[in-house]
Amino acid sequence: MDRTAERGDSMQRARSGSSVASMLLLLAFAASASAATLDQIRESGALRLGYVAEARPFSYRDPAGKPAGYAIALCEKVAAAVKANLGLPQLRTEFVEVGAEDRFDAVKQGKVDLLCTGGAPTVARRQQVSFSIPVFVGGIGALMREDAPASVREILEGRPEPYQPRWRASLGQVLRDRIFAVVRGTTAAAWVGQKRDEFEIAAKIETVDSFAAGVERVMARRADVFFAERAMLLEAAARSPAAGELIVLDRYFTYEAPALALPRGDEDFRLLVDRTLSSLFRSDEIKALYTPYFGKPSEQALRFFQASSLPD
Repeated sequence: MDRTAERGDSMQRARSGSSVASMLLLLAFAASASAATLDQIRESGALRLGYVAEARPFSYRDPAGKPAGYAIALCEKVAAAVKANLGLPQLRTEFVEVGAEDRFDAVKQGKVDLLCTGGAPTVARRQQVSFSIPVFVGGIGALMREDAPASVREILEGRPEPYQPRWRASLGQVLRDRIFAVVRGTTAAAWVGQKRDEFEIAAKIETVDSFAAGVERVMARRADVFFAERAMLLEAAARSPAAGELIVLDRYFTYEAPALALPRGDEDFRLLVDRTLSSLFRSDEIKALYTPYFGKPSEQALRFFQASSLPD
């Protein structure tokens, strides 16, 4: 064999060795990533649960200042499962308040281990975090004042005006110069912007930092409509001191299935979360967790839980 052939064989062996080494490094990285969250929880002695304080009924602060809500109740069940899995009954559960806009960043940056606030998975969000199985079925709704113009209400409810053959044009005319409030960083904010452009509506979109701020804008007549998760709007309208002045339209503009957010690439932790939720959804215990925040679950809700749960 001449030197050129020998040199070629050496280069081929080097490339093969390099490929094997790279593969081993990737496998090692994947293995370490999959156990990262549970290892970190064990080492720190605490499970950090993130929540948005103004996302009632999913998460909020109760009169005593403690985290409460439907998503919080689910996360407390997950916390119990983590303690059992790690064999650490004294493991601390720490609640960390995060903002509505940066809540997914908090998971991505490792500030919290699990996000206990409803959030619908999107492609953009999946680039930052992973999600559990769905924990609720809902969608975007609209909150308005009771004395809002009937034409605006009819258009948003999807009822075209009588004898109006060009409903698309009518929509643009009725909603011209109206003000829509949305919470910054939510799916409602993206959806409203998309629909305004799609229908070429000359309406103004104002982003607010919190759910309470959106309701206040409508109350003060500084916004015509507040778009957000409908379950949250119903809660806000019912609890408002001026409940009789607010209405939530009987319509879902989108279908969304919020889930709990957790770090990407951590299949062990995600499996523990999904196993815990699936066990809850297949039992009567989910009724007790659901009822305080949304009322007795309907047959549709119960079917949703059965469909969302993963079989053993």
